[in-house]
Amino acid sequence: MKNVAFQRLPSSNDHMTEPTKNDEIKLAERVAQGMLAQDAMSRSLGISIVEVRPGYARLKMTVRADMSNSHSICHGGAIFTLADSAFAFACNSYNRSTVASGGSIDFVTPARIGEELTAEATERFLSGRLGLYDVAVTDQSGRPIAFFRGRSYRVTGETGALRE
Repeated sequence: MKNVAFQRLPSSNDHMTEPTKNDEIKLAERVAQGMLAQDAMSRSLGISIVEVRPGYARLKMTVRADMSNSHSICHGGAIFTLADSAFAFACNSYNRSTVASGGSIDFVTPARIGEELTAEATERFLSGRLGLYDVAVTDQSGRPIAFFRGRSYRVTGETGALRE
């Protein structure tokens, strides 16, 4: 008797088994919009979403006078918050509830009033519940302002950003 190999025929439901890259990006975008709507701190600083996709987020913020410190430069807390928000949007982009377990920042250049800062968060490691993210904060000319590293911990459930 001959060995007969059976070949699986395509099904009309095949498209439903795996999410497409486009579906993952749309989910990340919806999660980010929902998170921003619930994030009073980010909104109060005028932080806006430029781009988000799985494991990645780019946010921007214009330095206002009320964000300055006694040296007439942007307060480090405002820069840290921008970086931390980009980190949060990147690590929650999968719609899995994730919190920071730690974060550190190095300020390399002062930011001045009126400058537009961009924070770009990139996932470096994700395994199980643990993640590691790097965030570069730059000004409108691409000059580095700060470098942030965040460690994340995935808790149970979804972000809640999509709940109405």
